Amino acid sequence: MADDCFAHPRLAALYDALHQGRTDLDAYLGMAEESGARRVLDIGCGTGVFALLLAGRGIEVVGVDPARACLDVARAKPGGERVRWIHGDATGLPPLRADLATMTGNVAQAIADPHAWQETLRGAREALRPGGRLVFETRDPARRGWTEWTREQSYLVTEVPGAGTVAYWVELIEVNGPLVTFRQSYAFAADGQVLTSDSTLRFRERAEVERDLLAHGYAVEEVRDAPDRPGRELVFVARRP
Repeated sequence: MADDCFAHPRLAALYDALHQGRTDLDAYLGMAEESGARRVLDIGCGTGVFALLLAGRGIEVVGVDPARACLDVARAKPGGERVRWIHGDATGLPPLRADLATMTGNVAQAIADPHAWQETLRGAREALRPGGRLVFETRDPARRGWTEWTREQSYLVTEVPGAGTVAYWVELIEVNGPLVTFRQSYAFAADGQVLTSDSTLRFRERAEVERDLLAHGYAVEEVRDAPDRPGRELVFVARRP
């Protein structure tokens, strides 16, 4: 089940306007280039920002996401016909033999259920050709990034085409071991409606992620720093032998 921020049509339409300047994707584009990837699986593709960047470079892309509303946004974008969009997740994909599989942003952490996480790693491996790579990021739990998730530090007012003025903020709800739950709020000036979306992320330690990858037959090639957020993210590069 996708969170409301992705599954609700009115909220999915806001995503790009509220998350502009996706400099985090530059490193993933670089990885696609350095590996010579010609076929990429974008797991949790959302509104298709990364998938469309790849497709614009002539790369064959499959974007998969459980939120139909986000896929509707992605399909409607210029170039949307270049990408194969799949409504679902990585656990039931058709044969792909991808050179590269990615989970950008919070995708890996949003798969909070342990069984779903294991099945995602399995599904991604099956979708890769031998020698293909899985690349994803997760926040370093040692940085306790959730302490910054407050209304005061996140409050934003944005003019969104087609929606008008929208106020947005984030508030921490609960920290329960590795699980962190927070609420995103959206206030629409046009009609006064306020919508909220609760999400839970799992903060995994580096050793835990490496064990999971090895258990599913990956070779962990490297754990990088995210160049746009130094010291805050762990970027895993794993290869299917």
